[in-house]
Amino acid sequence: MKLPIRVSEESREPIYHQIEAQIKSLIVSEQLPPGTPLPSIRALSSDLACSIITTRRAYQNLENSGMIKTVQGKGTFVKEMEQVVKLEAKRKVVYDAFVRAVGQGKQVGCSKEEMQAIFDEVIRQADEITGGSEGG
Repeated sequence: MKLPIRVSEESREPIYHQIEAQIKSLIVSEQLPPGTPLPSIRALSSDLACSIITTRRAYQNLENSGMIKTVQGKGTFVKEMEQVVKLEAKRKVVYDAFVRAVGQGKQVGCSKEEMQAIFDEVIRQADEITGGSEGG
């Protein structure tokens, strides 16, 4: 299975964290439902052209946070999570994305008001694409 993950060498965010965050997003959005097998560390490293150590670190962090499990001799799988854990993980994924976005906004000199206007515009455009206020 090939995961829809992209890593950027130019990002200030470490590659293992990029991998971890994107897999978390796929899990909490249920694009990767419980029981889904994940690629081996070696296969994912090859797909992303990064080191095995980097990929292993992302998988270990995901396993430590209870999102995936490794079964010796069988592979790595998406773990069943309680609804409350899944909701908290979803919130954290979005929160972390906002933290990164606000950091980038401040880095280029945007005011709070400018960032709020951009956020409102992004929400409007997303609503137009999805046909309404999906998810709340």
